[in-house]
Amino acid sequence: MNDESGLLAKRFLELSHKSGSGGYYLFSDFLGLAELSVLEGVRGRLYSPVTLFGGAEGAERVIAAFGDEEEIGYPPPFPIVCIKAEPKSARFAERLTHRDFLGALMNLGIERDTLGDIIIRESVGYIFASEKIAPFILSSLARVRNTDMTLSVCESLPEGALYTTERITIQISSERLDAIIARAFHLSREAAQAYFGRKLVFVDGRLCESPSHSPREGQTVSVRGLGRLVWHGSVGLTKKGKLNCTLDLYK
Repeated sequence: MNDESGLLAKRFLELSHKSGSGGYYLFSDFLGLAELSVLEGVRGRLYSPVTLFGGAEGAERVIAAFGDEEEIGYPPPFPIVCIKAEPKSARFAERLTHRDFLGALMNLGIERDTLGDIIIRESVGYIFASEKIAPFILSSLARVRNTDMTLSVCESLPEGALYTTERITIQISSERLDAIIARAFHLSREAAQAYFGRKLVFVDGRLCESPSHSPREGQTVSVRGLGRLVWHGSVGLTKKGKLNCTLDLYK
């Protein structure tokens, strides 16, 4: 564990201890995959339970709530606001991407740990942000690329899933993680293995450095820079003896 990870682990333990001894919730900032891996590494040493939530079911970037709901008496009130950013004129709107929205927010000087997931649906962005930064975003994010935006707080999420997946079937020789990643993201085996060396592969939020690791059914595999999937495992053999395997690929 490097110095930065060690300090973060210490911070998690401090939050857990203060929450457990004080009988109230304490919250982290938004955590990405690397931070979640550190949290998973100290989970067994936490003084109080921890709950993760990112504003919607399926969120990848989440806030950790430290505290025992049974003792406190109510569920954790996560300090998350969902902001809807939509073009003022849908007719003249550009086709905007996640990178466009994130870049516009970063250009405002906003820290990444105050932002959760950003979901794009037909050039409309749903931005999950911490309560402390949400007012600034609402008053300052006027444009994404060359498109003027109208911002509002979502009192409730839109109907239908914000996070969508596609069920696909792949053929592999064995359920090694490097083979799964190669087939799912259309890479060579060597290119897939490079992601392990760069510490970019996570299984259920925990860093995985072994290309030969075999995920269990229902586990989420995230590869930074590529995407994520939910593994469902083998459903039979092909005529050539390879495994037919299914997974849900996040779009």
